[in-house]
Amino acid sequence: MFIHNRLGLLESVETLLNQEQRLNQITNNLANVDTPGFKKETVTFDEMLYQVNRTRQRVGKGLRTNTVHQQGVIQKTDAPFDLAISGDGFFKVQTPAGDRYTRAGNFQRNNEGLLITANGYPVLGEGGPITITGKKGDVAQDGTLFVDGTKIDRLASATVDPQALKKEGENLFRLMEGAVEEAPTNFQVMQGHLEKSNVNTVTEMTEMIDLYRAYEGQQKMIRAVDDLDDLAVRKVGSLTG
Repeated sequence: MFIHNRLGLLESVETLLNQEQRLNQITNNLANVDTPGFKKETVTFDEMLYQVNRTRQRVGKGLRTNTVHQQGVIQKTDAPFDLAISGDGFFKVQTPAGDRYTRAGNFQRNNEGLLITANGYPVLGEGGPITITGKKGDVAQDGTLFVDGTKIDRLASATVDPQALKKEGENLFRLMEGAVEEAPTNFQVMQGHLEKSNVNTVTEMTEMIDLYRAYEGQQKMIRAVDDLDDLAVRKVGSLTG
């Protein structure tokens, strides 16, 4: 089958660009290896058919970003406002753009007694933003909050289909339009603990090495196609000379 040299160049360049995106993804994963509750991302490469012009279609390279929602290791910290979810579910927080979901439980209490995330967003309970005005706060395994022995609220939590969540940055997820949340069933809150990132440094470094080799392979392909073009030009020149 005859393949035009230009198509070979297009295929290689598309692959290089997608591999560059994958490298950015790996770099971001490694940068967040110590971020509580961070969920790593992977990239899958697909082929897609698209219209080149009115009369011709071609197959090109597509790229899809996926978030891996596997639970990270839960580490004991003994900090009273460090909370981890063992099992399914997300904490709910209030942002200027609306309610968002997170697995990062490194919360803190501000000067007004409001329980907030590391980025300053209020943590939501079933009655709204949680305010802790007493001296000692305790959280039961079902998310019920007690201050100085008195129940004040219960953490707002939800189970959501991971495919219905869109990562927005700051360790937050947005519920996509049309999706619904459910009450968590396999859910346990652990006070004085944090869920660590689910990034495996060794795995990411291995993938980076494989990516580097694949990148080199595509560069060699581009050089080979360029050499074929050069050979074709020289042969045509010798025939017409």
